[in-house]
Amino acid sequence: MLIKLIHPAMPRRPMDSIFKTRMSPPLALYTLVALTPEEHQTVVEDENVRPLRPDAPADLVGITATVNNIDRAVCIAAEYRRRGIPVVAGGVHISAVPDRYTAAFDALCIGPAERVWTQILSDAENGTLRKIYCDMDNFSGSEIVAPAYERIPDRDYLYTNIMITSKGCPFKCGFCYNSCPGVIRNHITRSMEDILSDIERIQSNHIMFVDDNFIGDIGHTRRLLPELKARNIRWNAAVSANICEHEDLLALMAECGCRSLFIGFESINQQSLRGAGKFQNHVDDYNKLLDMLNALGIMVNASIVFGLDEDDVSTFDNTLDWLVQNRVASATAHILTPYPGTRLYRKMESGGSIINFDYSRYTTSTVVFTPAKMTADELFDGYMQFYRKFYSFKNIWKRMPKSGNQVIPFLMFNLLYRKFGKAASALARVMPLASLGRFAARVSYKATFAKC
Repeated sequence: MLIKLIHPAMPRRPMDSIFKTRMSPPLALYTLVALTPEEHQTVVEDENVRPLRPDAPADLVGITATVNNIDRAVCIAAEYRRRGIPVVAGGVHISAVPDRYTAAFDALCIGPAERVWTQILSDAENGTLRKIYCDMDNFSGSEIVAPAYERIPDRDYLYTNIMITSKGCPFKCGFCYNSCPGVIRNHITRSMEDILSDIERIQSNHIMFVDDNFIGDIGHTRRLLPELKARNIRWNAAVSANICEHEDLLALMAECGCRSLFIGFESINQQSLRGAGKFQNHVDDYNKLLDMLNALGIMVNASIVFGLDEDDVSTFDNTLDWLVQNRVASATAHILTPYPGTRLYRKMESGGSIINFDYSRYTTSTVVFTPAKMTADELFDGYMQFYRKFYSFKNIWKRMPKSGNQVIPFLMFNLLYRKFGKAASALARVMPLASLGRFAARVSYKATFAKC
């Protein structure tokens, strides 16, 4: 069979450029490529890179979808199904609320595809596709299949040096998909052999780990770090804020090549964190954690959520002042968004506070619910003002890192990616995005790449 794998276009937030939608390739689709037996052909089409080719031949279509591109996925599927071509859909949103999409697609893959993809292909060949494919009981890290890195078109993405060491998260925050029954319920880790194999295949000494939580298993992280140091890897990852409880681990991470961390602080109000089920976060520890990271030379991208139950109009400036005072290198702010299937969604739906069910607006930059202590307009305006103020020249200067080796990556992110991202992304018209990404990595981290 000729199998077409599609990544539908992602909507952008007001502050986003193509750097956001073309940051990295859809690893889920390239994992399906790796899972596909050799007797079949696979073609990957990413609508964020170039227009789809709906008239090109295909025997089967696979689509991965998130909440904000699910409507586009449904439209794409309808066109292929009209021509008699079966469509299989998967992804975190499908896995969270599969019952909503049984009519829109011929088959749904719920959870990881590793155990079911070959069966889906066999059934498609025989014309016996079932509506639901799901097999993730006791799914282990040894079953995680690496993407077909050799098939990823480097020139299309800012970064292709991305990989995972684990899946899932030990915490079940109410607004996160990890609180859904249709996702992997536990944090699972890959074998050291598989991780190091991926690093070799990526052929760069700069790796971006895209795990939900890089320290979900502290013991596993400790075992991995010396391997990264031995290979002179510079790396970035996302971790939970409870890393402040492991000072020795932070020091080891810095020693073993960590250059920046994305950390889910989410709020500086402890009551808001409790309401979100984020019990691993302790606001009283935040300043200590940031002091440690600044001393170790590790840059921080702080994740912040606005619109939690205890938030009011003072929250925006209070959060801004805290971030600036602590010289936080960058911040990714979100408007609280009730992803379908999550514990937050169930709570808001039962309470009647969701006011917008257009999922294309679920980008974390639109207010789709009635906030508890401010109006929807106040929440949106405060969110936008926060971004403008945080990335103002004045506050960029105030947040300038004291460590000299952080200045270049700090300025590149704050100015070229965020403040002037839309203008800077025009460079993609005259040179491959991968070249921009590699240039940034070379000047920021002295990264090397085998492939050009």
